[in-house]
Amino acid sequence: MSDKLSRRDFLKLAGVGAASTAVLTGCGPASRSVKREPYMQMPEYTYNGLSTYYATTCRECAAGCGLVVRTSQGRAIKTEGNANNPLNLGKTCARGQATLHGLYNPDRVTDPIKRTRGNASGDIVTWENATQIVADALKNNKPEEIAFLMGMAPDHLFDLVADLANSTGINAPVRFGALNMFESRATLSKAAENLFGEAGLPFFDVGGAQVVFSFGANFLETWLSPVSYTRGFAGLREGQTKKRGTFVQFESRMSSTAGKADEWMPLRPGTEALVALAIGRLASELRGGSMPRAFADVDPLEAASKSGIKLETLEHLAEMFANSTGALAIPGGTALGQSNGLAVAEAVLALNAIADNFGKPGGVFFSALAPNQTEYQRSASVKEMQEFVQQMADGKFKVLFVHGLNPIFELPASLDFKNALKNVEQVISFATFPDETALESDYVFPDHHGLESWGYQRVATGSAQPVLSGAQPVVSPFYNTRATADVLIAAAQLASGKFAEALPFQDEVEFLQSKISPLMSEADGFFSAADIDTFAAYFQQYGGWWKLSDGRAVPNSADVLNRSLSSAEAEFAGEGEFFFVPFVSPTLAEAGANKPWLQELPDPTTTVMWNTWVEINPVTAEELGLKDDDVVTITSEAGVLEVPVYRYPAIRPDTIAIPFGQGHTAYGRYATALDENGKIIKRGVNPTDLLGQHFNEAGDLAFAGMKVNIKKTGKKQLLSRLESIMGVYGVGLGEEK
Repeated sequence: MSDKLSRRDFLKLAGVGAASTAVLTGCGPASRSVKREPYMQMPEYTYNGLSTYYATTCRECAAGCGLVVRTSQGRAIKTEGNANNPLNLGKTCARGQATLHGLYNPDRVTDPIKRTRGNASGDIVTWENATQIVADALKNNKPEEIAFLMGMAPDHLFDLVADLANSTGINAPVRFGALNMFESRATLSKAAENLFGEAGLPFFDVGGAQVVFSFGANFLETWLSPVSYTRGFAGLREGQTKKRGTFVQFESRMSSTAGKADEWMPLRPGTEALVALAIGRLASELRGGSMPRAFADVDPLEAASKSGIKLETLEHLAEMFANSTGALAIPGGTALGQSNGLAVAEAVLALNAIADNFGKPGGVFFSALAPNQTEYQRSASVKEMQEFVQQMADGKFKVLFVHGLNPIFELPASLDFKNALKNVEQVISFATFPDETALESDYVFPDHHGLESWGYQRVATGSAQPVLSGAQPVVSPFYNTRATADVLIAAAQLASGKFAEALPFQDEVEFLQSKISPLMSEADGFFSAADIDTFAAYFQQYGGWWKLSDGRAVPNSADVLNRSLSSAEAEFAGEGEFFFVPFVSPTLAEAGANKPWLQELPDPTTTVMWNTWVEINPVTAEELGLKDDDVVTITSEAGVLEVPVYRYPAIRPDTIAIPFGQGHTAYGRYATALDENGKIIKRGVNPTDLLGQHFNEAGDLAFAGMKVNIKKTGKKQLLSRLESIMGVYGVGLGEEK
């Protein structure tokens, strides 16, 4: 494909020439036939100038937000939130809006291909041959030699592979996502298990609270379910029917979330548990009575000294928390991504026991399980991924199937996934885009884009109601792609025997109907039907199925304050001078770099676009002789990066930060750049290259537990930013200050 895409070519692609789509709106019995028809023979429900709308589910992250996609004559032209879906109630984030740039991306994998690993080109194979290759991989290898590595979406495909594994004895599919790594989700659920006796994902009712203390949880950006939590934050701030709520953020760097806070507490990294317990002790003293065991051993004066937060400030925060009728404390993100992350999560969760908010409006719950879910399921921690990569390196797997993630980019380079891949005899990727992992695969059998796909996604958190978000094609596939579920079902039939018995379906739609049919007998549903065809049609029309009642569970908090909690500070790896904080780009996240809308969207705190930067406090920059756009070398025990400087006043002088989202070596023209010789190079850098293999007690990566050194290179790289730098630090006004 040409590197240049003209406006005419783009319009041709968006319009699919003179042909378009005949998909269902979900207003009648479901049809699995999605065909392309010339618009001289238009479907009966389609008229010139009249839009058709389809309910589906966003696949830009795994939250499960419902979408309604406007189409016109077979072209998807606008996405909006599904107002019926209890999770997002008609709202979307920037990534949900930009999903069209994935659908129309000119660098999509267009056909099934066979390639030499590392070679961008390859030979097109037929889908018949591709299906036979998958069948042979299943049939000709021992069950323990077959592995599936999957992303966090879609859930229906994970269920299909899990059913295949349970019936045939192959390895259970492993799921991983970079967002979950930066959320420290395993730590949060383990802390809940330790305190409440039950593993689950806590739900924090921000909208019903009056005072919110957040320790590192960037819930207005990418944490857990940001659209839902943003709605909750609007409820916190609403001041017409109640008193406007107060928000305090504890973190060493002011994130976009902290920028919305009433007070930002730039505490020293690693002291979060100490500060939380100190606030708990001071608040308990204000409330009177005996001192809870959880807070008895902490010294607020010591906490103030070590954290950099004045004792008077801690007392002010404790008074705010103790005197509120609706206080809520949230642990997450960088606070948990340290060696003591589990202790931090437990300490912050324990603050909620002082507020006595468990199971109450504005308090803490266990998130509702999805309608077809019996227990909480989390993704693999990085510790578990380390073990998986070691099995690859040891040659335990003869065939590896990869779907829905890009581990070469998303995992820290120190895990050496790329080299471990060399010891796997056959790698089959189902990537929609030409990412780094697809480039190192033997075969790429491209899945449809999310807007061309059937499926469902379980809502893990963010909704009080149990929600199963449904997906359907809103347009016909633009390229010679095929649903991965259909490929696996067909391959299982070719492999015969136990594989055919495990997946006895005609196609993906029949499998989906088998999974949603038990919901027909569930009480308290959003809709019901007497037969599966009608039920499936409603499932398409409304964009899923959910219960009308509150499905959240109340944590057992009886023993929370009667246990000893650790206030130990985090340990940091490396001999560097500065604390290193990698954070997920609020605009790009882990998979948005190939969408120009998101590349062009300014970062909320710096307004930088199309690149990576390192945030350094101006005082520190002056001491190091650094100005904006100076290129510096960042060195950790695990790696070295070169990145331009952005002087950022809202970060501690002893801390630097780099966003995660750029630094691709593949993934298409928008995610990469070209040098003066036309060679593909990285656009920005990937901060996970600096991360070593250090973990907390829950197995999550201590990604915020590294120390680094900075060295000036003498080079300059101008950053593209929306803001003017005229007048900032004296620029353009004579002598710079």
